[in-house]
Amino acid sequence: MKVFITGGTGFLGAALTEGLLGEGHSVTILSRSSQKGPLRMGLAYCAGNPTKSGPWQEEVSRHDVVINLAGASIFRPWNDKNKKAIRNSRILTTRNLVDAIGQAPENITLLSGSAVGYYGFRDDEALDENSPPGHDFLADVVEAWETEAKRAEQFGVRVVLCRIGVILGRDGGALSKMLSVFKWGLGSPLGSGNQWFSWISLHDLVTIFLFLLENKALSGPVNCTSPHPVTNREMTKALGKILHRPTILPPVPGFLIKGVLGEFSDVFVKGQKVLPGKLLQNGFVFTFPEIEAALAHLI
Repeated sequence: MKVFITGGTGFLGAALTEGLLGEGHSVTILSRSSQKGPLRMGLAYCAGNPTKSGPWQEEVSRHDVVINLAGASIFRPWNDKNKKAIRNSRILTTRNLVDAIGQAPENITLLSGSAVGYYGFRDDEALDENSPPGHDFLADVVEAWETEAKRAEQFGVRVVLCRIGVILGRDGGALSKMLSVFKWGLGSPLGSGNQWFSWISLHDLVTIFLFLLENKALSGPVNCTSPHPVTNREMTKALGKILHRPTILPPVPGFLIKGVLGEFSDVFVKGQKVLPGKLLQNGFVFTFPEIEAALAHLI
């Protein structure tokens, strides 16, 4: 298949590109930069800013699949400027992609990146794809983001909303930020430590996208998380064990994190227990369903 990717040079996008090429697919990466990556068989680049309409949209119609991974990082202070960037980078990109898909002569599959932030922070409630959205900043952003993606359905397009958990991989993502703290023996739970951590290994996430590409009966929201979420305290203990570092320090108080990070602190001291119902029902097999085995593989 011919696959068009936004966000193809990012942490997930780069790994997914390797997975697609390894399966014999051809990939076109939309890039704002005029500087291209290395030339490789089956890999091409298209210059353009996905938040703005332009000639790049004509390239979309030449592909069988669009994978939308673009979006500004949420790991920044949530002031008005950054909130606007977080929101617009997702919504405008998706809007422009769907407009381009609507001009394509043939039906295109859209795998649109989304996030478990859709559900908001729900304590110990087990959440599957049928659970309603939350009402905080991230939940509102994700709901609007998905609404833009679902517009493609009016063109007869299969739309899959990939609600992704916290990605654990070797060379980026959340794990790289945690390792430096834990290697110094400073790892400890955050807040109560009881908040849920819905995670997914990068290896399994790439495999999920390949699975969704081939399984055309799947559409709508799909939770891309491990079937075994853990609490923050369990995550802390597992990482300390793998690194052979103590985790005996007292938890970092939630009010202290709130004082330093403001509203953004909710990402760390609150959580959601998200389960991959559709993937399990449709026979997807996880390579790393348990946190300790996933961390051992990565570290």
